[in-house]
Amino acid sequence: MFSIYKKDLQGYFFTPFAYIVTGLFLFMFTFVFNGSLGTLDQATFYFSFANTFYNVIIMFIFLIPIITMRTFADERKFGTEVLLMTSPINVVQIVLGKYLANITLFLFMLACSLFFPIYASFKGEVVMSQLICAYLGFFLWGAMYIAIGQLVSSFVENSILAAILGEIVMFVFLFIDDFTMTDFIAQYPGLQSALYSFAAQPRFAYFSQGFIRLSDIVFFLSAIIVCLVWNYISIEKRRWNRG
Repeated sequence: MFSIYKKDLQGYFFTPFAYIVTGLFLFMFTFVFNGSLGTLDQATFYFSFANTFYNVIIMFIFLIPIITMRTFADERKFGTEVLLMTSPINVVQIVLGKYLANITLFLFMLACSLFFPIYASFKGEVVMSQLICAYLGFFLWGAMYIAIGQLVSSFVENSILAAILGEIVMFVFLFIDDFTMTDFIAQYPGLQSALYSFAAQPRFAYFSQGFIRLSDIVFFLSAIIVCLVWNYISIEKRRWNRG
């Protein structure tokens, strides 16, 4: 697993890719952060980062498929999938190695964003409880979407198609709670309740307000595990077909 992790990580950080993606993320964060500062008139203020993270997530969805689209699609595109499938490394190690590489890049991006709460602490008082919870919720949400994007990448051979399909799926998960509130779905309470149980946005809202609920953590972790298991099945099936 470490060899896969190391190879993918080098592909990110030994090229401009990781730094370009991180730069785009910080640009988004700066844009939202400055907008939040503009709404505060007093010289000293309490900054919770709740709205900042919430608005960043909507834009961050455009970046996640860029990170994950190459995970498996490029392996097939450049013909390296054959070497991957015939290597002594099992499929579980392949899937986890690639996922951990993507997560490491994501953590690097989050680490760079720590500049903003540090800067805010010089201008006022940062609400630390909400800040920690917001970072935790943002990480779990991002980790879930990375798992979704990696899964989509295992289904297709074109990285651009993987990015487009991943984007669609992620937006469905983002706005599924709004869809359940429509008049049409409201006519069917059972369906509305079932669809709402897949909504990630309300769960992140609790994190951004400084609350940690076990049910929300279980939701994100369960979604990650389901996507990774499905990812494993997809790759294992292709491996057996080749064999």
